[in-house]
Amino acid sequence: MSDELHQLNAKSRMTTEGIGRAPNRAMLRAVGFHDDDFNRPMIGVANLQSDITPCNVHLDRLVHEACMGIRAGGGVPQRFGAPTATDGIMMGHQGMRYSLVSRELIADSIECVGAGMNHDAMLTIGGCDKNMPGCVMGMARLNIPGIFVYGGSIMPGIGPHGNDVDIVSIFEAVGQYQAGKIDEKEVHAVECASCPGAGSCGGMYTANTMSSAIEALGLSLPYSASYPAVTASKEREAFLAGKALVKLVEKNIKIHDLITRESLENAVTLVIALGGSTNAVLHLMAIANEAGVEWTLDDFDRLGEKVPHIADLKPGGKYVMFDLHRVGGTPAVLRALLDKGLLNGDCMTVTGKTIADNLAAVPSVFAKKQVVVKTFEEPMSKKGHLAIMRGNLAPEGAVAKLAGLKSHKITGPAKVYDCEEECFAAIQQRKIQKGDVIVIRGEGPVGGPGMREMLAVTAAIVGQGLGEDVGLITDGRFSGGTHGLVVGHVAPEAWVGGTIALVHNGDQITIDGDAKQLTLHVDDAELEKRRAAWTKPEIREKRGLLRKYAETVRSASQGAVTS
Repeated sequence: MSDELHQLNAKSRMTTEGIGRAPNRAMLRAVGFHDDDFNRPMIGVANLQSDITPCNVHLDRLVHEACMGIRAGGGVPQRFGAPTATDGIMMGHQGMRYSLVSRELIADSIECVGAGMNHDAMLTIGGCDKNMPGCVMGMARLNIPGIFVYGGSIMPGIGPHGNDVDIVSIFEAVGQYQAGKIDEKEVHAVECASCPGAGSCGGMYTANTMSSAIEALGLSLPYSASYPAVTASKEREAFLAGKALVKLVEKNIKIHDLITRESLENAVTLVIALGGSTNAVLHLMAIANEAGVEWTLDDFDRLGEKVPHIADLKPGGKYVMFDLHRVGGTPAVLRALLDKGLLNGDCMTVTGKTIADNLAAVPSVFAKKQVVVKTFEEPMSKKGHLAIMRGNLAPEGAVAKLAGLKSHKITGPAKVYDCEEECFAAIQQRKIQKGDVIVIRGEGPVGGPGMREMLAVTAAIVGQGLGEDVGLITDGRFSGGTHGLVVGHVAPEAWVGGTIALVHNGDQITIDGDAKQLTLHVDDAELEKRRAAWTKPEIREKRGLLRKYAETVRSASQGAVTS
């Protein structure tokens, strides 16, 4: 082994080199190490495989290929597990409180193993929503060479009328059933067709949003975000990612070299162009925090003013990620953005080349006729679909998603609910009327604890035909599958005394997406009176993970980070 390659294990040498580390080596020999392996870079492989969700059920085969790629490149892979909590199955009940918390738990797990083992590099493989940001946050804490491999998107299912269906279809079918539009037999048919196999939810929901953002950040190989889960292309990608990671070790390109203010701008630009999830706001702020890059809510607004929403993808549009894959995938959209001058082509990526170099031979998505991505001249929206809302109801900010909406404004009486279950019960009982502004509070990072997503609520509203006729605000979150005039991440949250805690039933509220204003029409004197009568509640959980989270988590306006 050459001296040059020997230096590639600069970190792991602390674990394996010298007479004093003979016991360490003895244990590593028991898991398959040979003499030469102690001079090679030791690479952690975080495997988020899990039988609890279709997003992650197939990841073992990708991990196997990645480990083979690492071996082929001259490294030594070390597989370890990291937890997954599945948003889709936890949705609508108390289990959803653990969703955002799992992001921190994944980051903690990767940091713990990578730092404890002195790994020279880290390859992470995940599929469900919080896997992506959690993996990147963990790698950013370690600041060693790293690559993320996305498990890939699910294929669309075939519904009872020959139509394409996905996970949001069944959530909306529940609302249609409640409204008497379909019968139980049709609900069952949609249920059976919605998830036809392995892979993450198919629209531009949170998983596909974040995998796309991570590819634009330069932390995944090209096409990682858009290769379907059940393809040989995804297996080849995992193998090549393993080889590429050893090259990154040789070149000493670390995660902080890739996560910069410029690459974050590229990530947000792609999210806006694709019509991505509001969760990208939380997650990209958290990633920036871990990488030590200054990034605020105002940066999303700044980019939203100049980047159009061009992809006609669900939930606000017609198509799913597989359709985007068929017309060139994420690189084809990135190339179009680069050609338009909306992308910084000088940012380094995990290929060891700049993003412009990666895209040099990639045709633009507009090179051929297609219907999935609109032109810059006739986009879905001339400005970004994510609106950072301000006003007396959200002094620290809130996030709205305007994709696919005919109207961006509503003023109406508040209907206030102190948790998601109360609101869902009211929807089931048909208590929500046209013109109402629903307020769900006590679901923020501290209040939940855990800042639940509320796809069950919003999908039921859409299913009842009220998606364009009511507003909804919350200090909780929305799934990437949510659409409608909804505002989440209201900060400060109710549990810490935010204005949302002071709203009464019948108060007039205005949601104005164009002006980016969220207004409670109550005068200052009355608000002060209500504030004086308000009492800060105790944290709901008395012990365990949720208690620790509630005691350490910061505001949604700061990415709901705990570090």
